[in-house]
Amino acid sequence: MYMHKISIFCINKNWIRTVTPASTIFWVLFSSISPIFAQKSLVFDNKTYEPQIKTVLCYSPAQSALPSGIAAKNSQHLLLEFDDLREERENYYVRLIHCNYDWSKSVLRDLEILRDYNEFPITDFTFSMNTAIPYVHYRFPLPTVKVAGNYLLLVYRDGNKNDLILTQRVLIFDNQMSLIQNDNLSGLGNLRNTNQALNFKLAYGRIDLIDPTGSVRVIIRQNQRWDNARQNVKPNIIREDLRQMEFSFFDMDNTFSAGNEFRFVDFRSLNSPGQNTQRIDRSRKPVELYVQDDLPRNTQAYSQYVDKNGSFSIENMDYRQEPWITANYVNVNFQLRSAKLPQDVYVIGAFNTWAQTDETKLTHSGGVYTGKVLLKQGFYDYMYWVKPHSTTSQGNQLEGNYFQTENLYDVLVYYRPFQPNADLLVGYFLIPVNPR
Repeated sequence: MYMHKISIFCINKNWIRTVTPASTIFWVLFSSISPIFAQKSLVFDNKTYEPQIKTVLCYSPAQSALPSGIAAKNSQHLLLEFDDLREERENYYVRLIHCNYDWSKSVLRDLEILRDYNEFPITDFTFSMNTAIPYVHYRFPLPTVKVAGNYLLLVYRDGNKNDLILTQRVLIFDNQMSLIQNDNLSGLGNLRNTNQALNFKLAYGRIDLIDPTGSVRVIIRQNQRWDNARQNVKPNIIREDLRQMEFSFFDMDNTFSAGNEFRFVDFRSLNSPGQNTQRIDRSRKPVELYVQDDLPRNTQAYSQYVDKNGSFSIENMDYRQEPWITANYVNVNFQLRSAKLPQDVYVIGAFNTWAQTDETKLTHSGGVYTGKVLLKQGFYDYMYWVKPHSTTSQGNQLEGNYFQTENLYDVLVYYRPFQPNADLLVGYFLIPVNPR
């Protein structure tokens, strides 16, 4: 029987193949190149553009006290790491985009932010060792930038900037202001039981501000979350004689729901799983791990314990050497026993950059919310997030709000001078609330 032949042309790989359209062969070939043909639109946010890209980390090994993706201008040692769940190495490149406070692209050109040509190949890669799912682990030290501010890190394939792999937000700060904290919470009234407010002053003695309210932008984040950050916060009082801006918050709009301590699951060892693991099915590849059944906590008494403020760590206690290439990927099954809510429910944390996506959306059946997420072996904080349907609804209604909760806030201060006409990060400050 005569079988037609089909030519497949891949633009990004620059090759042509002629194949016989037998269903199995064609499906394998097409599925292997389908990510390349998929439409990829640049998003100025933390995002992966292909499902094979996992466990993106950006941190400073030299400044462990700073949260991830943040470095001082005079001490830039940020390292990007990620996994590609393919068996073959790819040619990946990196470039940087300077952004304004709202993550729109600034007017600064490449020569104004970098000393080198703005395209860097990723040459440090390692293949995983004895893992159920093989992967390639990539590492890339970020180049030194000349200007403080927001940077969007782009990773793309084969020098094609449209063939995006991931984007990552990075903050480089140059402190030219100082922060004076005020813990007086009088005026919050009933909100004191469920909300947390940050009262502080910014001293700008080192900067000649002509229009403080127009040229300075302040953003406040809770546990490094961008999705519920307080944007463009305005000062209540400007003391030009003292060269200070005062920020005092006495209403719901400028406070944060305190939330609860994060839930966690420990599967650093697959031979002897840790806390909150119910069982492991090692007969499956990848391994299936079931988290201990969870319950809503909004009506429970507050329970104090130390958490990671929503973060996670990659560890392999079964094979302690080189966990970044020996840790296995595990299907983690979450189960929350709760009545069905009218809104969508997600399991979120720093492991998925707090994003409410199809991957972390839970399904409800028989009085239980369930979901499965592929995670690299380690220790993970997480929470159940209810998608708010209005500005007054609570995303953490399943977790509860307790003023005793330990949270880590950061204050980002941007200033736009006449030259350069872009937002510079001139102040970065950490404010722990209820530190343990």
